[in-house]
Amino acid sequence: MPGMAASPEIFENIRLDPAQFQIHFLEWILPEKGMDISAYAKAMCTHIKHPNPILLGVSFGGILVQEMAKLINVKKTIIVSSVKSKSELPKRMLFAKYTKVHKLLPTGLVNNVELLAKYAFGETVTKRLELYEKYLSVRDKQYIDWAIDNIVNWQQKAPLENTIHIHGEKDAVFPIANIKECIPVRNGTHTMIIHRAKWFNEHLPGLILD
Repeated sequence: MPGMAASPEIFENIRLDPAQFQIHFLEWILPEKGMDISAYAKAMCTHIKHPNPILLGVSFGGILVQEMAKLINVKKTIIVSSVKSKSELPKRMLFAKYTKVHKLLPTGLVNNVELLAKYAFGETVTKRLELYEKYLSVRDKQYIDWAIDNIVNWQQKAPLENTIHIHGEKDAVFPIANIKECIPVRNGTHTMIIHRAKWFNEHLPGLILD
């Protein structure tokens, strides 16, 4: 499951042996009005094609796959550049929860790729805009508002069992200082699933099969 507003293209450089693994990519669907994340996870579970899968999600997609894991039997859940509980959210997001300041974000400008990249990746994008246009495919204001609201208001108190957390040491969206019990990736940023694919290709098979 890709991160907020992102397409499965973010996994394009992930290479797993097809003799051992079958990869199924999930894509964001537009939420119905008033839909909470649990209801959204239930809808997304209808797209799961295999029994007892391993779910992998990036950033907000990592939050979503944890919600899905509460509804179906999974072998394990792997989250990348994400959080395992509300206590791992950065202070600015907790501040947003109580002040509702996130409601004031100019999400109507979602067609501005630079702004969307700042929301989704925590990065200021000045180069390779065409690349980010490909990765950030969901430009619906209702979806962006819904996603931001569900991140800052996520209620999970404790990590789920059988969750593997991979996190970059230089993640600007979810700083590693707030993260407990993860596999750190040296110099990894919030977009390391794109830029550090070699690390994932080397380590994911072992994490999946362990």
